[in-house]
Amino acid sequence: MSGTAFGATKTATVNGTTLAYREQGEGEPVVFVHGTLSDMRSWEQQLPAVGGHYRGIAYSRRFAPPNEDIPPGADDQMLPHVEDLAAFLREIDAVPAHLVGHSWGAFISLLTAIRHPDVVRSLVLEEPPVLTLFVKNVPPSPADLLRLFVTRPRSAVAILALGAGTIARATKALQRGEDDEAIRIFGHGVLGKESFERLPEARREQLRDNVNSFRAQQLGAGFPPLDDDEVRGIGVPTLLVNGERSPAAFLHLINRLEELLPRVERVTIPTASHALHEENAPAVNEAILQFLGRHREVPIAPR
Repeated sequence: MSGTAFGATKTATVNGTTLAYREQGEGEPVVFVHGTLSDMRSWEQQLPAVGGHYRGIAYSRRFAPPNEDIPPGADDQMLPHVEDLAAFLREIDAVPAHLVGHSWGAFISLLTAIRHPDVVRSLVLEEPPVLTLFVKNVPPSPADLLRLFVTRPRSAVAILALGAGTIARATKALQRGEDDEAIRIFGHGVLGKESFERLPEARREQLRDNVNSFRAQQLGAGFPPLDDDEVRGIGVPTLLVNGERSPAAFLHLINRLEELLPRVERVTIPTASHALHEENAPAVNEAILQFLGRHREVPIAPR
């Protein structure tokens, strides 16, 4: 990994770990939370656009470069990242913040709004893998799938394709020590073969730089539980963002969140798959800025 790829960064120490971040602009804080096989570099097309109007902040989560790597054999569960995010926002005086999360980072942002509502002003969620709204385990057990086939058969088919067809196969490759093959399987499954094969070398380097935490996530305890009432209780405005070409499972997950969230808006990004803010940055940036413009703090007029 080349440290120069990150440029100048700041650091904040929270919960016994040091998190690197970059920020640009002033005003209400907008914090970008990256997904799996990613780090702060994945937001390089968003930070300048948002930083022209707000205090844009992109950080690398625990174990993501340029932070300290995950120790061999350790688990990388989601809930510590939730606690890190809440503590990070408080440490850098960015409370309450607009959170923009992608994939795993979107799930983390959603859970932060549930567990620490005081630190969140609004949510922009790009295809969070909220599979535990539908099944107890990921990959899903036969009992989970049978139950889901009875209640939501189309969702069951899509989740089976993602869980057994992508996540389980990638996990087996990691167990065999075939990291590159695991990344390829996962990339084809969540982005589509064509989108994955078009990734530039710099993005492929980012995938390889983050493979240790990816392995820990896939071989670890799995996704945290999530129930309908927790989602219904989220009071902040939320924008759901999905890619026009994303796998069907993400569409079903977004649909369910749209049913549950009380203050929800939605946008579909054309010509994009799961890595939508990298594949069609102009459309994503416009959607984010329009949403933030509708939900920014209204200054109190002086008397």
